[in-house]
Amino acid sequence: MVIMAEDTDLFSQYRMGDLTLPNRMVMAPMTRSRAGDDDIPVPLTATYYVQRASAGMIITEGSQVSPQGVGFMHTPGIYSAAQAASWKKITDAVHKAGGRIFIQLWHVGRVSHSDLLGGALPVAPSALPVEGYIHTPGGKKPIPVPRALKTDEVPDIVRQFRQAAENARAAGFDGVEIHGANTYLLDQFLRSGSNKRTDKYGGSLENRARLPLEVTKAVIEVWGGDRVGYRISPHNIAHSMSDANPGETFSYFAKELNKTGLGYLHLIEPIGGRSGFVPPEARLGPILRRIFERTFILNGGYGLQSGNEAIDSGEADLIAFGVPFLANPDLPERFRQNAPLNEPKLDTFYVGGEKGYTDYPALVNR
Repeated sequence: MVIMAEDTDLFSQYRMGDLTLPNRMVMAPMTRSRAGDDDIPVPLTATYYVQRASAGMIITEGSQVSPQGVGFMHTPGIYSAAQAASWKKITDAVHKAGGRIFIQLWHVGRVSHSDLLGGALPVAPSALPVEGYIHTPGGKKPIPVPRALKTDEVPDIVRQFRQAAENARAAGFDGVEIHGANTYLLDQFLRSGSNKRTDKYGGSLENRARLPLEVTKAVIEVWGGDRVGYRISPHNIAHSMSDANPGETFSYFAKELNKTGLGYLHLIEPIGGRSGFVPPEARLGPILRRIFERTFILNGGYGLQSGNEAIDSGEADLIAFGVPFLANPDLPERFRQNAPLNEPKLDTFYVGGEKGYTDYPALVNR
């Protein structure tokens, strides 16, 4: 249900379930590689998110649901009590600043390395070679051929997401987003190029969608549908990803997600900039928008004008901004004033510390 304003644009309120968002600008999840030992978020992370609390909604960086799910150094987890306790300090600070914050639940699957997994191989739907490299404590290394999960191991993935969802509730989040995008584990199960299984989790489209849907239903059992979202990226072909028929795959999946009562669907479909470009004739957004009946989020190179146009035309309910929020903690106010944006410091995205993290100036400090 939308709360109509005189103009329906990025600055208008939006009702998402029982949450009222003050604007339609979502802070997209972005890996920042600032977590401490044992994948525990550090106090500086509270400063980072509080600075951006004017977003209609914050979605945190991907947070692994188990030690098996890690694929990058210094990323936070949500699988332990200590991690949840640290996140609780962050959510309390964001709420005190007037913000709303969801956590993204993440399992990278095969996009990892044994050096990050205690010597174990990364897991995947199928044992297929993967193009790409992983940054490890021993340097940049090729992604190894993963180990295919056994049929009786797959339910444990569902358990990991369910436990992470429960930990997120204890940590005081307003909701959770399931990371089913960007070539990670749930994406690997859904797409035909990465899933060559012959059991009930592979082969047909219905079987390939089984694990992502089981995870979704388990998380909804913990949170209720209104407080759960799911992120997809049909056009991402990194890490050897492909699908024989993306339109069919993601249309079917959106239809099945809709049946679960899921609160929102978050589609990465770049329209330009550093995100890339998907030509209009190849875009799935209009199709998925018609299929999925609740909140629909678009992400991928949007700015003030293009975001307003997408909202006003009904292409999306909300627009997610990544790098613009990274470099501009007060992005909604900058857009409101049509003020210049800070330039992002690409070399500080993943280096740790406050530089390029919490030191971007707000308008009042300029």
